[in-house]
Amino acid sequence: MIAAPPCRPRSATRPGHRRTVTLARVDEPAQDRRIRTAELLSIGTELTVGDTRDTNAGHIARSLTAHGVYVTRLTALPDRLDVVADAFATALGRVDLVVSTGGLGPTPDDLTREAIARVIGEDPSVDSELEAWLRDLWARRDLPFPESNVKQAWLIPSAVALANPNGTAPGWLVKRLDGRVLVALPGPPREMEPMWRDEALPRLIARGLGADVAFRTYRLMDIGESQVAEVLGEVLLRRSNPEVATYARADGVDVRVSATSGPDQDGVHSTAEALVAAAGAVVEARLGDHVWATGDTSWPGAIGDLLAARGWRLAVSEVGTGGQLGALVGDVDWLAIVESIGGDTEQARSIGSTSNDLVGAARRVAELVGCEVGLAVRTHERGADTAVSVAVAWPGGEHVERRMAFLGGRPGRARAALVAAAVLLKTLRALGEP
Repeated sequence: MIAAPPCRPRSATRPGHRRTVTLARVDEPAQDRRIRTAELLSIGTELTVGDTRDTNAGHIARSLTAHGVYVTRLTALPDRLDVVADAFATALGRVDLVVSTGGLGPTPDDLTREAIARVIGEDPSVDSELEAWLRDLWARRDLPFPESNVKQAWLIPSAVALANPNGTAPGWLVKRLDGRVLVALPGPPREMEPMWRDEALPRLIARGLGADVAFRTYRLMDIGESQVAEVLGEVLLRRSNPEVATYARADGVDVRVSATSGPDQDGVHSTAEALVAAAGAVVEARLGDHVWATGDTSWPGAIGDLLAARGWRLAVSEVGTGGQLGALVGDVDWLAIVESIGGDTEQARSIGSTSNDLVGAARRVAELVGCEVGLAVRTHERGADTAVSVAVAWPGGEHVERRMAFLGGRPGRARAALVAAAVLLKTLRALGEP
């Protein structure tokens, strides 16, 4: 059997909040292993049959990765005790940390506690303070307490309860004698995310979470993922520290460079920042013309910053794009969508048939709403692809480009919007400092 942790949950009332369960500080034993690897288990039949989309695993994976933890697997599991217990047991044999979401409700098919207890080899019992907290939630509303909810007050000796101010399911943090850790969180994101952020993650950090890690993301335009891979080369993309990976996004292609402090491919010990900087220099040298941003910068963020620096606003006329440019940029205060016209209409055919016409359309929409910059984009399908014409007009200047976007139909129109955004961004940057 595993010894009980050095603290127990206690009840408290926070000013302005409903009464919840808070926890005393957990003193970590000196022999605890540092957490460097993790697996995530998403529990619920609604996930495995496709009725519900799992967003929890991605949220936790991003958080752990940012702290230098290598997430090896993300697994969805049905509400079956044998399947869930086997997944916990197998994962605990592979990694330092297992985080589960879901299965902490009061109903018979909520089996996460039972599965953990089986794997750890301990019997759950009702914690009196957790039970009092639960009963108080119903008493304050003058509602009868469903006795089935007593299950949510269970603890095993090696578990610490994680407070849930947004629901009725406390989480568990379980520590094994070998230093491996198991965290069980509720499934609803409005409960899971605060519990992970405020309860679980601080405890994991305190005991030693992850390695010294650094990463940098390059956001690319006017190039596809396969071309990016070819330019970077197989040798660079197969390296493990630093790791260089490509990701095709809806709004372009990203290249992510990440590293942990330690030996590189040649056995030379370096800091994570130095390893990322070295690999990043190679990426910039080979793809610099396509890099439009780094980090998590968005198209509206990049364009909006350039416009704001000059105190300008943008007016747009879209022809044949199906409103894709407006959808890409979103609801921002510097944008006025003056018109979005279907491509197969008499009005559409009268706009942008020549460069002068397209520039005229850009200036017209800017004048209509009193904006400094006008953007006109016109598309039409050409074979299996989409021809895109873009004009940008601003005080004292204008620019026109014609491109071919990959694919036709809706995918082609979405790519046409990216072309228009790229042309606008490059044009604004070419103006230099205001």
